[in-house]
Amino acid sequence: MRPLLSILLALPIAGPIAPPIYGAAVDGAKVHWTSKGSGNQAVILVHGWTCDETSWDAQVPVLSQKYRVITLDLPGHGKSDPPKDGKFSMTVFARAVEAVRTDAKVDKAVLVGHSMGTPVIRQYVRMYPTHVVGLVPVDGLLLIGGTGRGAPNPAAMTGPDGMKARETMIRGMFTPATPAAVQQHVLKMMLAPPEATASGAMIATFDTANLNNEVSTVPVLGIYAGNSPMANRENLKKIFPNSEYVQVAGTGHFVMMERPDEFNRLLIGFLGKVKY
Repeated sequence: MRPLLSILLALPIAGPIAPPIYGAAVDGAKVHWTSKGSGNQAVILVHGWTCDETSWDAQVPVLSQKYRVITLDLPGHGKSDPPKDGKFSMTVFARAVEAVRTDAKVDKAVLVGHSMGTPVIRQYVRMYPTHVVGLVPVDGLLLIGGTGRGAPNPAAMTGPDGMKARETMIRGMFTPATPAAVQQHVLKMMLAPPEATASGAMIATFDTANLNNEVSTVPVLGIYAGNSPMANRENLKKIFPNSEYVQVAGTGHFVMMERPDEFNRLLIGFLGKVKY
């Protein structure tokens, strides 16, 4: 027995199992994504400008109890590579989502898009409509023809004063009621990407190519902040006639982080009505 015991004692002790790391690609640029939960009913969560997949930390544990939940970092954000040619666009972002969907072997999904993530998922349903069963814009911008909205100056996000301009803009997304922990998380997350991402993604968000009145009949739930400048029930209904609209009183731009319980309740209620 002694030789066997000696062999067993000499074996290395296994450490904690690391979570799986996934990577899709768009034109050779890596797109990082994460999957939690299981089943055929999938939800893809798409973050906003200069954010990353941690925007959804309060949603993933709850949603993954019933659904397969996929989060990703858009090109140039978080752990994902920037576009190889340095050019950001809603099409590039939508292709990144599609690369992740394909890699994850998901057929159909509900897409949830916060802020800039809203024009991303809107572009996605234009390009890949057969893979979408529902959309959830979260305090997101809906540009349509004839109702242009003034864009922030992308050039202000660069140069020696660029970081200060970004911080000022980000702090304007909070309200006095925004929890300090949420503010700290958001500031750290949104100030992390390089200025090329901050400027390029801003240009992509307000690109006039995104101005159109194309209608989609996919089921939609719009969830907006209490006093949001993004909120426009009429635009939502015009683009998505099969839509519901909710404003969460007392919240700033990061609705899902500020009021996670209420947000999760609204989202789960919508998911329960969607036909996959």
